[in-house]
Amino acid sequence: MILPGSTLGLLGGGQLGRMFASAARTMGYDIIALDPDPASPAAHFATEHLCADFDDANALEILARRCAAITTEFENLPADSLAWLAQRVPVRPGASAVAIAQDRMREKSFFVENGFPVGSFAIIRSETDFEAIGHAVQFPAILKTARFGYDGKGQAQVSTVAAARERFLEWHAVPCVLEQLLPLKLEVSVVLARGIDGTIATFPVVENQHQNGILDVSIAPARISATLAIQAQDIAQRLATKLEYRGVLAVEFFVIDDENGNEKLLINEIAPRPHNSGHFTIDACRTSQFEQQVRAVCDLPFGPTTQHSPAVMVNLLGDVWKNNALDAEIILNEPNVKLHLYGKREARDGRKMGHYTVLGGDVHSALKSALDIKHRLLT
Repeated sequence: MILPGSTLGLLGGGQLGRMFASAARTMGYDIIALDPDPASPAAHFATEHLCADFDDANALEILARRCAAITTEFENLPADSLAWLAQRVPVRPGASAVAIAQDRMREKSFFVENGFPVGSFAIIRSETDFEAIGHAVQFPAILKTARFGYDGKGQAQVSTVAAARERFLEWHAVPCVLEQLLPLKLEVSVVLARGIDGTIATFPVVENQHQNGILDVSIAPARISATLAIQAQDIAQRLATKLEYRGVLAVEFFVIDDENGNEKLLINEIAPRPHNSGHFTIDACRTSQFEQQVRAVCDLPFGPTTQHSPAVMVNLLGDVWKNNALDAEIILNEPNVKLHLYGKREARDGRKMGHYTVLGGDVHSALKSALDIKHRLLT
């Protein structure tokens, strides 16, 4: 075990790193965060901030020399940096799992090769690959860049092969995945933590609603059958085991009807880190996803994942900032609402600036309150 008083390294300085650093500092650990942004949100909570690129040799040497273990805040990190660090200090999650999650082509192929349910797709590496699609993917479809896409970026809905080819060329022919557009009933996610010994602690299934490709509202627990929830958790656990994963992992699912009208799950994608849909755990569970990340990194026993209150989380985007300010009084006047701001200096449309979580006696009342607050913030 890596006990309190030790120093942990953090690659990435965004809001996920900020919340991890907060949990780790509360538990008695020091944090060295590496991020090139001098105003990174995590720097406010870290013990020390290395303001350098993720492949900066001096910064990586400092992490390797001073940290007992290292974790990551997002997946789009240089693979060489992770591999170099892993030869000198424990890195959790490992580079191999991150490499799969950061590339949609490798991710989709991993799902198929290991028998996990996934929708129809085609890998597009060059313009000629469009000629071989045939009936493998029906239109309309969604074209996604294989790397660096998030929160709706790097993806576009296309109605024909010609439209898909045109967008592919607009994106300078970077490798892509073409996914068949599915008749979704809803989207759900499972956040879990897997330890070095293979122990898994799984949080309740969350129901997610998106706007413009960005997570808008998360409802926990998800309004699905107990059978479907168990299936989602089982798939996520098997996937984490197959990946030999170490750390916190999120698995996103589509819920659709099969040919017999029965609900079934298809994996959308995975995130090798704490997840936006897991933020409700900070206020509504006995252990947050960020404390679990600390425990996974330090090889500590996991805390209980029991949810003590139904909860609805709403993302606060820069769209609700007026004159670069949030009318926080609307949120803070509500006794059952928890506000979390990320310390970002500039509000922009679509930028995640914070979130709030409504706790209620039941999901219905929590959702009603959450949407009422959102409406008041927007008007």
